[in-house]
Amino acid sequence: MCGIFACHHHPDVAAFKPKALQLAKLIRHRGPDWSGNFVKNNSIIAHERLAIVGLDSGAQPLTNEDESIALGVNGEVYNHVVIRHQICNNYKYKTASDCEVIIPLYEKFDIDCPNYLDGMFAFVLYDAKKDRMIAARDPIGVTSLYMGRSSSSPGTTYYASEMKSLAEVCDEIITFPPGHVYDSKTDKLTRYFKPSWWDNTRIPTTPIDYSAIRTTLETAVRKRLMSEVPYGVLLSGGLDSSLIASIAARETAKAQAMDAATAQDSLTGVDEFGNLSGGATSWPRLHSFAIGLPGAPDLIAARKVADFIGTVHHEHTFTLQEGLDALSDVIYHLETYDVTTIRASTPMYLLSRKIKAMGVKMVLSGEGSDEIFGGYLYFGAAPSKEAFHEETISRVKNLHLSDCLRANKSTCAWGLEARVPFLDKSFLELVLNIDPAEKMITKDRIEKYILRKAFDTTDEPDVEPYLPEEILWRQKEQFSDGVGYSWIDCLKDSAEKFVSDEDFAAPKAQWGDDVPTTKEAYWYRCMFDELFPTKTCADTVMRWIPKSDWGCAEDPSGRAVKSHVAAL
Repeated sequence: MCGIFACHHHPDVAAFKPKALQLAKLIRHRGPDWSGNFVKNNSIIAHERLAIVGLDSGAQPLTNEDESIALGVNGEVYNHVVIRHQICNNYKYKTASDCEVIIPLYEKFDIDCPNYLDGMFAFVLYDAKKDRMIAARDPIGVTSLYMGRSSSSPGTTYYASEMKSLAEVCDEIITFPPGHVYDSKTDKLTRYFKPSWWDNTRIPTTPIDYSAIRTTLETAVRKRLMSEVPYGVLLSGGLDSSLIASIAARETAKAQAMDAATAQDSLTGVDEFGNLSGGATSWPRLHSFAIGLPGAPDLIAARKVADFIGTVHHEHTFTLQEGLDALSDVIYHLETYDVTTIRASTPMYLLSRKIKAMGVKMVLSGEGSDEIFGGYLYFGAAPSKEAFHEETISRVKNLHLSDCLRANKSTCAWGLEARVPFLDKSFLELVLNIDPAEKMITKDRIEKYILRKAFDTTDEPDVEPYLPEEILWRQKEQFSDGVGYSWIDCLKDSAEKFVSDEDFAAPKAQWGDDVPTTKEAYWYRCMFDELFPTKTCADTVMRWIPKSDWGCAEDPSGRAVKSHVAAL
């Protein structure tokens, strides 16, 4: 990941440049490898780079031949080779960066250019000849982006990878909507991402195809191994991260089985699906990373998976006090006061620091599966397949405000990039068009049954199992539960100490209708307000809302759901 700060139509951009660079510096943690900026007319793009692909020549902002177009990108474009050689093969490329293809795509397709990208991204592009700035965000919002305005300069627009870079200069900030493109020429946000599943009232009827689920997810993992730096996998021991780790281990082993010359050609070339299949790394085996309190369920399960799939496994533990000490920093990086997100992000934040210290810059993660497959335990109370489907689509559409936000910002806090194969466009198109009756949790079907079944090789004697059976069929654990149940208990107990009954009964007037419903939520809101004191900042936050009519408890812990079984 990288960090972007940009401004268009500033009344005095030369005088503003020092301030712009200071605001970009606030997100240097996202891109500690290099800083760059581009200034022309009344606009500026500042960029903080994390180098993953095109290490030697991909410094940003990127520009076209006459430097009339400048581009700042945060993310990865997995199909850039196809774009270079098939769609925009007449363009004079300056670098090996996967992101440079956005410039010729813009020249050829204007604001429709994001439709041609397969990846996770947020970008700002300035066309000096037209004095025009466009910005776009990937379809699901894996990569973060904010947009702001200031009443003191109504014609100016600001953009940044994190809200903190806009807080000082903007009195209106929005979370840039995923799958949208903004055009300064029209001053409009337009949704470019229009998949067949977007309308949640259209209930799909496509029958299940287990083979397609398996092959499409394998392809999604393969393309995300595009890297010129050491990479790894986050491994909680749950179904989702374990499957991603298993597939990644197989793909890495295939690459390492080749001789050096063949491996280099294959890994940096185009595979049969038109994507880069990966990049050479300095490690002969895949590394996996897990975190938890000593003896945590996730650590035990992750160790079983790592032994089974053959990764070099790294197990990190943290103490309750270390978790508590990190809370303020976690909230600073997350820019939220949502209870669920903070609980789960704290261990991920601590683990990311350990991973980066080992020289790793990219990891694969398992976010998105629970939303796509209806894997949260409360889905077991869905009254109908129609309601089940509508809830899955709603959750997918809001991932940028919850799990994607957590995965992106917890890792980027330490200059680590997280990639999420479950949110691949092709995988979403396949799975979200399956008849939701196939996904429902019943007496005979555990949550995410069809995903588990797709990777169950019991009836395939010639295929090596992907996972141990007890992991493949392990019940869902919230990540914040799996790292150790005492973590959530500690947070609740600490909130009781920090928030008095009198304070809790008298919420602050500036909170309006957004009133914390637990002392833990109250505590986090107070920490957020200390870091980001304006209502403008708070307005960018969305709290997780329980599905109470399905028996989903206010407390998001999986233990609050009746069907939860505290067993591995």
